[in-house]
Amino acid sequence: MSRVSSRLTRPAAVGAATTLLALGLSAPAVGHGGDQHEGLEKRQEFLAGAPTPVLTSDNVEHLGNVPDALAISGDFSLSTRNFYASTLKSITVYDISDPAEPRITGVTDNFTFENEAMNYGEQTTRRGALRQFVLVGVDLHQASTDDPQHVNAGDGKEIVLVDVTDPTNPHIRSRAPATTSTHTVACVRKSQCRYAYTAGSRGTYSIFDLRDWNNPKEVDSDRNEPGVQGFTSPALDPNEVFSRGAGHKWNFPGDGLGYHTGSGGTAIFDVRQPRRPQLLTTTTDAALKGPWDNFIHHNSWQPNVSHFRPGTAPELSNGNVLLVTEEDYEQTDCSQAGSFQTWKVANLDGPKTIRPLDRVELSDLGGPAEGVTPQGGFCSAHWFDYHPAGIVAVAYYNGGVRLVDVRDPRNITSFGFAQGFGETWDSYWVPRYNRRDHAMRAKTKLLYSVDLVRGLDVYRVNDLPTTRAASRR
Repeated sequence: MSRVSSRLTRPAAVGAATTLLALGLSAPAVGHGGDQHEGLEKRQEFLAGAPTPVLTSDNVEHLGNVPDALAISGDFSLSTRNFYASTLKSITVYDISDPAEPRITGVTDNFTFENEAMNYGEQTTRRGALRQFVLVGVDLHQASTDDPQHVNAGDGKEIVLVDVTDPTNPHIRSRAPATTSTHTVACVRKSQCRYAYTAGSRGTYSIFDLRDWNNPKEVDSDRNEPGVQGFTSPALDPNEVFSRGAGHKWNFPGDGLGYHTGSGGTAIFDVRQPRRPQLLTTTTDAALKGPWDNFIHHNSWQPNVSHFRPGTAPELSNGNVLLVTEEDYEQTDCSQAGSFQTWKVANLDGPKTIRPLDRVELSDLGGPAEGVTPQGGFCSAHWFDYHPAGIVAVAYYNGGVRLVDVRDPRNITSFGFAQGFGETWDSYWVPRYNRRDHAMRAKTKLLYSVDLVRGLDVYRVNDLPTTRAASRR
């Protein structure tokens, strides 16, 4: 069964394209392809206040919407009750003291393409002061009236550090060029973010030293060679689509491990010494063959990695299950357009020890009654977030948010959905905060989705399994 709700919102219209032109930049091509004219019409209708239905499964409630148009990505603070969203036009800070009703407290314009993975980091100074920032990865261009002397008009390959210590006054603190793709940028350790890794391109990725947040610098992997040398990863190996190789995202689930996804599949590194990462293992050759990777491994996560038990059956409680998105946004057949996958990590001491278990395309998770069509401009899986109950929230672009049950990693099943008929890029489980406002590993039942058309949607997911039950299964 499913439910339909409709909310009428009338936000003030924002002339993002006009402002971009005023800064000497062209309006970006939104998304990764598909019918962009249709997407623009959807946004115009939504911003004009057209009633927009939200279709959900019976276990999901739509609580509200903040129409931050052209929303791309977001992240939560570790030490304050804040959520940060990146759009094609701004960085927005939300107060989530009441997480069911996020409230905007600060905005700075940031006209960029595309900062697909907002990443939060913080540092504690020797005197105990807390510094908070978000990292912007510049693909093509970036400009802000907050930093008018630095306009990136198509050069790309740059990181921008935005100071969000004062949630009412987000502003650009510093920036630095990179020698490799900055499609995404991620802190190795958010709680003391001294180093960050880039997505990478053409065989290498960059490591940035952020210890001086006023002057970030790219680390040179080989000082004996002239210039700045990048670092190598098998995740950057070429495939039929990316003939020169492309990295996409670094994820750091804990225990000094880093997971790199890209055209070459997924690679796991020891990053306990972040300036000297050591390769541990990679996906099998299946990662370079359809349907496990028709396009690119997009992002990954290994739950309970601190309890990793090599040589055991694939179970969440054994910490040996790897979750992966395989993106293929060019495919319009919703049974082939990019899947959410589970893999078994057999061990961490040899090549190609990560083997596929199961995968689900959008068409596996519903039909017309669940807001799924056989064909679509954007059917691919995209970003996802794991809940300790064993439920993963996966953004499927035009397919909305799909909840999948991975408690049996060899048999992924549907747990529910939320379809806003926009273009959902990411979804996030809201963390639990303690009395000192520190985010814990535990998650609430609340779910945020970031949508290019709708902005920020808030959902409540009912009847989640208990964490204990999930770990037993």
